[in-house]
Amino acid sequence: VQLQASGGGLVQAGGSLKLSCVASGRSFNHYHMGWFRQTPGKEREFVAAIRWSGPNTYYADSVKGRFTISRDIASLTVALQMDSLKPEDTALYFCAASTTWRFSSVVTDYEYWGQGTLVTVSS
Repeated sequence: VQLQASGGGLVQAGGSLKLSCVASGRSFNHYHMGWFRQTPGKEREFVAAIRWSGPNTYYADSVKGRFTISRDIASLTVALQMDSLKPEDTALYFCAASTTWRFSSVVTDYEYWGQGTLVTVSS
């Protein structure tokens, strides 16, 4: 399984960015796909997740109402639309895949990880 994340960059507070994660290597029908983020000196934290086979989505309270996770089955892509960005959203963002049937926000429940893409929000 390979996950390739992209879309990070520098944006002003209040702006938007869209991250993409292209998955390859196997069928993801029973997976949950997630986005996490990490800043220096802090633990990686859950941002959002979506079940590959259905519309269920999950969000951290800190991004609820501002971020939207989606997936495109045809292109095997999971996207994270980030609106109303705040300086505290600045982090290295990772996409990840979990083979657990139930939703999880726990880092160790995700077996596969892409490389990070850096999001910087200036004030």
